[in-house]
Amino acid sequence: MVIFYLTRAVITKRIALLLVCILILSACAGVVYSVYDLLRGRGVVVETVAPDSPFRQVQINPGDTVWRINGKRVYSVSDIDSMIKSAAAESLTASVISHGEHVERPGIRISSEVKHAASPSGLSGESRSHRFRASGWTRHYETFAEILQIVAQLAFGLALANLSNHGSNKYFKVALVAFAILGVGIALTAMRTVLLSFVVGASVIVWRSLRGKVRLVITAALFLILGFGAVVVWQTRAEGALSLGDPSSSLRAEVARVGFRRIWIHPILGHGMDAVKLHWAEWGFPGKEMLHLHSTPLQLAFDRGLPMLALWVWLMVAFLVHLSEASRKASDQGDTNSFGILLGAFGALVGFLVSSLVNYNYGDAEVAMLFWWLMGMSTAITKEGG
Repeated sequence: MVIFYLTRAVITKRIALLLVCILILSACAGVVYSVYDLLRGRGVVVETVAPDSPFRQVQINPGDTVWRINGKRVYSVSDIDSMIKSAAAESLTASVISHGEHVERPGIRISSEVKHAASPSGLSGESRSHRFRASGWTRHYETFAEILQIVAQLAFGLALANLSNHGSNKYFKVALVAFAILGVGIALTAMRTVLLSFVVGASVIVWRSLRGKVRLVITAALFLILGFGAVVVWQTRAEGALSLGDPSSSLRAEVARVGFRRIWIHPILGHGMDAVKLHWAEWGFPGKEMLHLHSTPLQLAFDRGLPMLALWVWLMVAFLVHLSEASRKASDQGDTNSFGILLGAFGALVGFLVSSLVNYNYGDAEVAMLFWWLMGMSTAITKEGG
C-alpha cells in the first residue's frame, strides 16, 4: 500500500510511459536469457546413485537433475564432487529438477570420510538437462510467470491502443513483437494457470478495444500461444499435467479442501498469518512442504477472516471499474499512451485475479510490489488527466 500511495503521488504520464517501456525491455531481456538458459542446459542428469551416496539422504533418483549445490551452479559430477570436498559446512543443500519442478533438498550430511572419497557424491551422469521451467533472472518460475503476465499485458495494451487510434503504425508493431516475446516467455515457464490467465486477460482487452474481423484474428492468435504453452507443459512437466492428473494438481486440490473446511472454524478473524506453517501436519494438510493454500482468496480468508476477503473483493472490483472508465475516457480523448497503459493495466488485473484463484500470487513479494505499483501508476495517470 505504501508503494501504491507513493507511486500515485510522484508519477507523471511521461515517467509512467518511460517506466513501462523499461519494464517491457527488461522482461524481454529476461525471456531471451531464459531461451539461452534452456539451450545451454542446467546441471547434470543423474544416471546412477551409489548405495553409499549422501544424496540418498534426500531421495535423489536417476532421472533427476542436480543443478546447484548451496546455491552455486554445477554442470558435471566433477563440479558436484569439488563442491562437496571444498564445503566448510557439514550439511549441504541441493537444488534439484524433478519432472520439471524445482525443489530444494536441504540436510545432506557430509562426513569427513565422504569428503576424502574419490567421488564423494556417489553420482554418475554426463548430460545437462533441457527439461526445466524458465525462470529468467528471478528466483522461481512462478514469480517469473506472474511478472511476465503483468508486463505482457502492458505491452499488448500499448499495441492495441496504437492499432485502434492510428492503425498498424511502427509503435503497434514494436509493442506487438514485445508482447509476442513475453508470451513465449510465459509459455516456457510451463505455468498452466498463468498461461490461461494471460490469454483471458489479453482476450478481454482485445474485445474492449477492437471491432470487426481484426478482433477475431487477434483473439485466435492468442490461442496459438496457449497451444504452444500446452506443448511446453507436456514436454516439461510430469505425466498428466495437461489433464490436471499430475501430483502437483492433486496436492493443490487437497490443500484447498482442507483449508476451505478450516475457514469456518475462525470465519471472522481467521487463523492468523503464517499459522498454517506452524500447524500444517496437525491440521491435516497433506505432504511435507509447509507452504500456503495456493489461492489468494482462500489464503486471505484463512489467515484474516471472511471480512478481509470481502474487503479484498470490493477493492479489486473498484480497481476494475476505475480502469475501465479511465481507459474509455483516455480513448475518447485520443491519448494513445495513457489509453494503452490503462488498457494494459486492466488486462493485467484480470489476469492477476484469474491466476489468484489457484495461485497465491499476492503472497509473492515481487509480484505484489509490481501489482501495487501498477495500480498506483494507473490512478496517477488519471489524476493528472483531471
